[in-house]
Amino acid sequence: MNDDNPLSIGQFARLVRLSVKQLRHYADLGLLPPARVDPDTGYRYYRADQARDAMSIGLLRSLDVPLAAIKDVLSTQDPARVLGDVRDRLDDELARRRRSLAALERILASGLPTAEVTLRREEPQRVAVVRDVADSPEDIGRVTGACVGRLLALLAAGEQGKPKEGKEGAEGLRLVGLFPVDLGEYIPITITAALPEDRPAPPGTTADLLPGGTFACATHTGPYDQISLTAHALVAWCVERGHTPTGPIRELYLNDPAVTAPDQLVTQLLIPLEETL
Repeated sequence: MNDDNPLSIGQFARLVRLSVKQLRHYADLGLLPPARVDPDTGYRYYRADQARDAMSIGLLRSLDVPLAAIKDVLSTQDPARVLGDVRDRLDDELARRRRSLAALERILASGLPTAEVTLRREEPQRVAVVRDVADSPEDIGRVTGACVGRLLALLAAGEQGKPKEGKEGAEGLRLVGLFPVDLGEYIPITITAALPEDRPAPPGTTADLLPGGTFACATHTGPYDQISLTAHALVAWCVERGHTPTGPIRELYLNDPAVTAPDQLVTQLLIPLEETL
């Protein structure tokens, strides 16, 4: 079989285990154009040496590799780089689905989210701040972890050379994350740590003041990636009782994830409420 004896699209489809419809679609995308198209009949013909690319496309599609990435694989001298990026995206998606499954398991075991909510007063607090933006709700965990790590490193660097007085370091910090009630396309994330009155904000952070006021408060026990369940219940409680949130949800992290099992992590969630006269 050679270039002088081309294969019809039907013959080629059977040989490479693709459908005629798939071959037409791949041709329209420029992924696998036919070797020749009869100008009179419009019939498409393929060469035998196109079989390897055709079967590679079929294999990669069976592995959920997007067509755009497959086109890059076939045209690049470094297919491992392209496929490595695809693998990383699939791995991220798998991690997201595992988190979703864990949250569903919690709902199956305990029912739809509920929380014991109390009202409490908070005083204004001077804080050191770092900020970043998540591109999607699925990216919140990664960005939050990066912000926490950056803030702890900057605080530790700022403490070098200072005399230690009482409980110092990460274990003595009051870390608070601030997240918008409404999760839009881009999600601003703020991580803060309390500052003593006589301490300036370390280089690389910004000094700010967390407002005080009345807050609706609920406690979440369990992994950080399931905090959204308690946040759901807390926001629902506020809406049901006619309370108007006036700022972002605060997450107060009460223990160290480095030494605490995920199911034993304790996080307080606070929503600032509009003051009533």
